[in-house]
Amino acid sequence: MDAGQGLSTDEVQSLREALAAGRKPRVVFTASAGQIAGQVGQVVELTDPAVSDEFLVVRFGRDELPFSPADLAVAPKGAGRRVVEPKPEPQEPPAVAEPEFVLDTPRVPAQRQEEPKVEQTEKPPARRAVKAVKPKSPAGLTVTLAYADGEWTVAAQQGSKALAKPYVVKPAEALKMVALVDVPGVQEAVEHILGTERAEAEQQADKLRAELAEIEARLAELREAR
Repeated sequence: MDAGQGLSTDEVQSLREALAAGRKPRVVFTASAGQIAGQVGQVVELTDPAVSDEFLVVRFGRDELPFSPADLAVAPKGAGRRVVEPKPEPQEPPAVAEPEFVLDTPRVPAQRQEEPKVEQTEKPPARRAVKAVKPKSPAGLTVTLAYADGEWTVAAQQGSKALAKPYVVKPAEALKMVALVDVPGVQEAVEHILGTERAEAEQQADKLRAELAEIEARLAELREAR
């Protein structure tokens, strides 16, 4: 398979089934993965794709990083050989100077010679190229206060996930929520709606009282006729 195509939906499902069976399938990084393109890693976990596009967690060396399906492809058989890091070459010990053989020469006190210092430089281990992962900020939270058909409702949603379905609240609670929003016209609009509802409720109550009074008067007449 071409390492530049990325994973298809069926291949992602196959990886999910392999993880459920206790296996850690191998994948190869595509060109969109950056400097590690062509390297081989192991899928160790699949997170929620609704939260992030990079929901495939891949172990690469000692690191476990999230990637998107476009960054990965199914590894061909036999892939996954590790690159052998070059070992530092052993350093040869410094040569020891042999004593000088002198005939018929006056003895001169030998000057003290300092042993040459050999600086050992260690080669830093080869740095593995990994994909820089930016910390993801949490999805936005939206709280909605709505009015329809004479009822006030509140709903909450984070990203594409509904945290709370719309549920009914009392008009007094809706007015308290709107009081926290310092936006001209919002609180006046809510108070206008509540005033209209209050007037309609009072009219309905007056009508019911009048009907009840008529019924009670009719009942009193029937009682007197006995």
